[in-house]
Amino acid sequence: MGFDGKIEKVNFLGKIIDFMDSKEILADFKEKVDVEIEIYLDKAIKEAEEKDAVIADSLKYVKKVILSGGKRLRPAFMYYGYLAVGGKEKEKIIKASVSIELIHTFLLIHDDIIDRDSKRHGLPTINNRYEKISKKLFLGKNAEHFGNSMAIIIGDMVCALGNQIIFNSEFDPKLIMKALDALQDIISYTVIGQSLDLYTEYKKQSTEKEILKICEYKTAKYTIEGPLYLGAILGGADKKILSAITQYSIPVGTAFQIQDDILGIFGSEKKLGKDVGSDIKEGKQTLLLLKAKEKADKNQKKILKNLLGKKDLNLQDIKTFQKIIVETGALDYAQELSKKMVTQGIEVIEKAEINSEAKNFMIGIANYIINRKL
Repeated sequence: MGFDGKIEKVNFLGKIIDFMDSKEILADFKEKVDVEIEIYLDKAIKEAEEKDAVIADSLKYVKKVILSGGKRLRPAFMYYGYLAVGGKEKEKIIKASVSIELIHTFLLIHDDIIDRDSKRHGLPTINNRYEKISKKLFLGKNAEHFGNSMAIIIGDMVCALGNQIIFNSEFDPKLIMKALDALQDIISYTVIGQSLDLYTEYKKQSTEKEILKICEYKTAKYTIEGPLYLGAILGGADKKILSAITQYSIPVGTAFQIQDDILGIFGSEKKLGKDVGSDIKEGKQTLLLLKAKEKADKNQKKILKNLLGKKDLNLQDIKTFQKIIVETGALDYAQELSKKMVTQGIEVIEKAEINSEAKNFMIGIANYIINRKL
């Protein structure tokens, strides 16, 4: 496996699992869930227009941002978590899966404030948009504060909508309450991960254990385990299945974040939908950076120190950073660890007593995660 974009097939326990199959399945699912996202947000916008024009306008922009990009990985995991335990009402779970995409959006809106990002799916972030609006409407006022404040408020609104979808879904009321409880756990773990991430950024140092813990809380539990749990719970899952989901999700989700950090340095702005090198500007403590600093010579360490946190980063700076990441072996280390973790997760889910369609998707998507193009 590698990151050159080649189609690879993995022979696992006598079965050929093509990660491209799951990529195509994900694309098909995205089309279905995007229809439901549009229907739900159009309804929310209409209701908001009766109360407040500003919030209605903000929801229109949220809808635009959501539908401008994203793979709908979390709704897909929620859907396949439901199928995994024998769930049959597919239309119902697709509608319910909009909830986790809105929770994802809420967290991204707040994350963009923390990371000072200006783009999301190639569009201005919510905070950036309202900062620009403030500069036009409120001359002499603190435009950045207004933008951040509006983004916090709008994020909170989107979070409420995400919870409301599950609350109003047509599943068994007892299962709905369990799912809502699990949803709050997803948010709580993400908050813990974000807090740890922020502390390590300001400390400007971290250990591999700390970085992997951030990956677990901020990504694995929120991107994979949480959505799978939501679907499985609404399908009536028992503890044995939930345990298998955890054993699959944590290593695979951690690998997902490691790969995300690689893409953040080596990807293209067009594919990422945000500024390349933003992690360097933020001084983000990643596994790549940690391993590069460990293996770097005196001159390379000096260069890394000068580039990390540099706000006026240019293309040559990014190329220099990339070169050090490669030369120190940090990229190879991160890639190999990702592969190892994905294999670990696949071994668990292959043995789990779950629906075969869901199992094949989960194995395929695990391989897709570490084969995403740079």
